[in-house]
Amino acid sequence: MADVNHYRQLVQELLQEYSNIRANNEAVDAEAIFDLQRDRYQVVHVGWSNKRRVYGCVLHLDIIDGKIWIQHDGTEGGIANELVDRGVPKQDIVLGFHSPFKRQFTEFAVG
Repeated sequence: MADVNHYRQLVQELLQEYSNIRANNEAVDAEAIFDLQRDRYQVVHVGWSNKRRVYGCVLHLDIIDGKIWIQHDGTEGGIANELVDRGVPKQDIVLGFHSPFKRQFTEFAVG
């Protein structure tokens, strides 16, 4: 298991990159939300499009017991793959959006 401080820095950098990606609609912002005390990290879309309110979570990651838990992943390529590409071992990544039973059939940690 790697240093949790390293994981915090890595997750914050990665989510900040996602929040800098502009949507086609200039009236919708991507916001990075970091709860540093509880190790909870999100990117949400907030704004208006065609007179409709836009609000939704794109990414939600937590660091729990030294592992990165992916609670929600609304990206095309998968945030888990990006974490692996940046050096996080698969045994330190939990796909929290899968049921505990289903996690055993992935390449990643069960919990």
